[in-house]
Amino acid sequence: MAEIDARAARRRFGRAAATYLAAARLETEVGTRMLERLDYVRIAPARILDAGSGPAPQAAALGKRYPGAQLLAVDFSLPMLRQARAMGWLARLRGARRPAAICASIGHLPFAAGSVQLLWSNMALHWVQDPRAALAEFHRVLAPEGLLMFSALGPDTLKELRAAAGEGRVHSFADMHDLGDWLVAAGFAAPVMDAERLTLAYRDVPALLADLRASGQSNARADRTRGLAPRGLRGALERAGTSVSIEVVYGHAWKGTPRKSADGRSIVQFDKRSP
Repeated sequence: MAEIDARAARRRFGRAAATYLAAARLETEVGTRMLERLDYVRIAPARILDAGSGPAPQAAALGKRYPGAQLLAVDFSLPMLRQARAMGWLARLRGARRPAAICASIGHLPFAAGSVQLLWSNMALHWVQDPRAALAEFHRVLAPEGLLMFSALGPDTLKELRAAAGEGRVHSFADMHDLGDWLVAAGFAAPVMDAERLTLAYRDVPALLADLRASGQSNARADRTRGLAPRGLRGALERAGTSVSIEVVYGHAWKGTPRKSADGRSIVQFDKRSP
C-alpha cells in the first residue's frame, strides 16, 4: 500500500461531508452486507466503536440490533461527524448510555484498553497511514472476547484507472492475505477473511470522477503526482472505459483471553467445580 497523506485525506472528506451519503453508494451497500453478517454472530456488546464512521450511516441499524449498547462514532473528519449529528441518527439511539461522536484518528484511539466489545469499521482501514498500527489499536481497545468486524478495498480496486493514469494518481490497496497476517500479528484469534469483486458502471468518465470527488475519495497518496494532469490523461481514461472494478475485502476476528498480565506474568485460569 502507498502511504496516505492524512491531512489531504481529511480535507477531501471534510469538503465532501454534505455530498458523501448520496455519492458513497458502494460504502452504504457494503455496510448493509456487513450488517447481514452479524446475524451469524452471538454477541451482546455494552459499547460499540464505529471506527472511521464518516456520517455514521450504520448507526441506526447497529443501535436497533443492540439496543442496550452505547455507540461511539470516531472519524478524523469533524465535518463528517457534524453531518452525522445533522442527520439525527445519533440522537435517535436509545441505548442505556448516550452515543458520542469523537474526532480522532483510528490509528490513535482515545479509549482505555479493553473498553469496547464490538469494533465496527466499514471501508475505512485503507485510509489509514499505517493499517498495521490501526489493527494493533483495535486489539488494544477491544475487551477480551470482543469482536472486530471490518471491510476494506482490495488491490484490484480501480485497476482500470490505475493502468490508464499511472500508479501515482490512483491509490493502491492491501491484499486480503496481508490483512489476515496483520490481524494475527496484532494478536487477534482465528481471523476469517473473504473478498468479493464488483463492477461499477458510469455513463462517462466525468461522472466517475465526480462520484469519487463527491464521496471524498480522490487521490490522497503521500507520493501522489502534483500539478496539472498531463494532456493525454483524459483520453487515456476514456479509452479505459466507464466501468471500474472494485474488490471488497471483509474480515472479522475475536480478541482472545489474555495469557499474560501487563507486567508479563502468565495468567492461569481454573474452572470452579462443585465439591
